[in-house]
Amino acid sequence: MAPRTRRALFTASLFLATCAILGSLINQKVAAQSASDESTLRDSLHSFTNVYSLVEQNYAEPMSTDKTDKAIYDGAIPGMLHVLDPHSNFYDPKAYAQMREDQHGKYYGVGMTIQPQPVTNGNGKTKIVVLYPFEGTPSYKAGIRPGDEILTVDGKSTDGMDTAGVASLLKGSRGTHVSVTISREGAARPMVFDLVRDEIPRPSIDLAFLIRPGVGYVHVSSFIETTSRELGDALDGFGDIHGLVLDLRGNPGGLLNEAVNTSDKFLQKGQIVVSQRGRAFPDQIYRATRGEEGPKFPIVVLVNRNTASAAEIVSGALQDHDRALIVGETTFGKGLVQTVFTITENTGLALTTYHYYTPSGRLIQRNYDHVSLYDYYYVRDNENKTKDKSNLEVKLTDSGRTVYGGGGITPDEKIDNVKPNHFQDNLLIHYAFFNFSKHYLAAHTVSKDFEVDDTVMQQFKDFLKTNQIEYNDADIAGVNDWVKESIKSELFTSQFGQLEGLKVRAQWDPQIAKAITFLPEAQSLEDHSKLAQKTNTASR
Repeated sequence: MAPRTRRALFTASLFLATCAILGSLINQKVAAQSASDESTLRDSLHSFTNVYSLVEQNYAEPMSTDKTDKAIYDGAIPGMLHVLDPHSNFYDPKAYAQMREDQHGKYYGVGMTIQPQPVTNGNGKTKIVVLYPFEGTPSYKAGIRPGDEILTVDGKSTDGMDTAGVASLLKGSRGTHVSVTISREGAARPMVFDLVRDEIPRPSIDLAFLIRPGVGYVHVSSFIETTSRELGDALDGFGDIHGLVLDLRGNPGGLLNEAVNTSDKFLQKGQIVVSQRGRAFPDQIYRATRGEEGPKFPIVVLVNRNTASAAEIVSGALQDHDRALIVGETTFGKGLVQTVFTITENTGLALTTYHYYTPSGRLIQRNYDHVSLYDYYYVRDNENKTKDKSNLEVKLTDSGRTVYGGGGITPDEKIDNVKPNHFQDNLLIHYAFFNFSKHYLAAHTVSKDFEVDDTVMQQFKDFLKTNQIEYNDADIAGVNDWVKESIKSELFTSQFGQLEGLKVRAQWDPQIAKAITFLPEAQSLEDHSKLAQKTNTASR
């Protein structure tokens, strides 16, 4: 059999296998399909194979392997799934491997984040630059810095390569060597690093520290296999605290069981965290199995419009049980749960199998009928849509506070996200702070007590002029604190590591500062909840 024919048969078989999971695998768990259902399914699959055959034989250009992959991986299967809902998705081999890596929270390589940057006067060409090495990894220990340009990996030039291609060269089996040649501003010649690949942990909590005396701050970027353990370690490291800010902004979700385990650390044993209802599987209720241990403290959960899925489960559970005050923006509104089915050895199907409900019974899923996939993800106005609550389901928290279903988690207190102006966007587009950092550190060092003074600000302005980045004094004066914070953050990232740079940003962040001011209100909420529980117990 010719390779092209074998490829076509495999591709068609993959599509049919996906259809089988959608149709047969789930339905057989509920009841046997009727003869008419089976006949309809066969007719639909037959129609697809006829269309595929016509395309393969008659398309104006030969159906190369790449074109066939795009037709199936990017066209037929995703198209079928997105008709169902915005979150059912197909993972081709590359995406499936990345998903599993993200869930595990580790991989094997040298430990750095890289990004493309335009080459000055390079006619559209880009270079691969180190954004930052992860602390404690081979790259960090070897002395690789943010801003280093990667020229070659094991002698192979990175010219014309994208970040995914360079990253694949840097990854490999634990204990193996990889040679990386880099160019650094201020260095007379390229530098060669012989790195030994190792296990690279990718924690979901990228920052946890005492942001004020007695006030802990934790930012959870996603929910992976290690999240609840990481949170436990962070809380233990704080010692005795009298308040916590749990930052879930930008958290897209992740593993359901880790959202449950995270909520468990703040709730009472036996309290419902989330329930899920579907068609093909029994309904499930997840409860706190251990409950909060140790002294309680007020909690403020900071969310935004990109807080979604598992992060909304945690937010909804703590809000419904009056355990935390939710502040920020209305969240994304994803109340669908996906189960990942393995199609072949290295492909998978994330299929929506459940709707999830908060403890009060809220379904927070946004309406996606007659909405394009692009508009669903990127053209959203949850705040305005939820101002009129007349059409939203009304539920009550444990203490009787009113909360609403549909359209995401509505915060108890709103904190607006200040959008950057044109000048700020322009600085970021030109990597002004990142590039100034490597320029400054080529001739200076900074200490932990470093502050951006008038001298440093003048050097930054001179740097902008040299690099033809337009500005005027009024532009900088209008966002002076932000400019100083951005300079300091990049310098600290380069000099002391990513964590120190993130701390600088968090200590300045106006939304975090505002969230901290709501801790007394969170304490009052906790006290009111305790009183309500005593009253309910006494009246039984």
